Amino acid sequence: MARNARGAPPGRKPGVQFAAVAAAGIFALVGVLGFIPGITTGYGDMTFAGHHSEARLLGLFQVSILHNALHLGFGLAGLVLARTVAGARIFLAGGGALYLGLWLYGFAIDRESVLNFIPVNDADNWLHLALGFGMLALGLLLSNQVGTGGRLDRPFDRP
Repeated sequence: MARNARGAPPGRKPGVQFAAVAAAGIFALVGVLGFIPGITTGYGDMTFAGHHSEARLLGLFQVSILHNALHLGFGLAGLVLARTVAGARIFLAGGGALYLGLWLYGFAIDRESVLNFIPVNDADNWLHLALGFGMLALGLLLSNQVGTGGRLDRPFDRP
């Protein structure tokens, strides 16, 4: 079978790019869904920013206009970065580290203070932890597979 310069079949992106596009698409979708009444409960009580926003995405995750815009912007940035292998790595690994930092921030702040400007609640914090580890793992583990068509390079599988 013909292979491109990275060793993958023509038209097939490396796994790290596929994962980055999938993650970025989900972030963009979540950003849009946060602005849809019904999917976001308490939509009429959404504020631009701050812990006073009573809006909840899927009735669980506290959101604001700023929070939704950040998800949407992060998703769109990820789609742009995922166009290259290096960008996909940066989006996944860097974004994972960013979300782990956001998880720590969410536990460090007084959620009733002005420091909770995004805003975050317990559900957001646990989701940020999962996103952080998941994105970081994808960015680091799939980066090792570039040049092998998305599969692990095993010396005994070579022709």
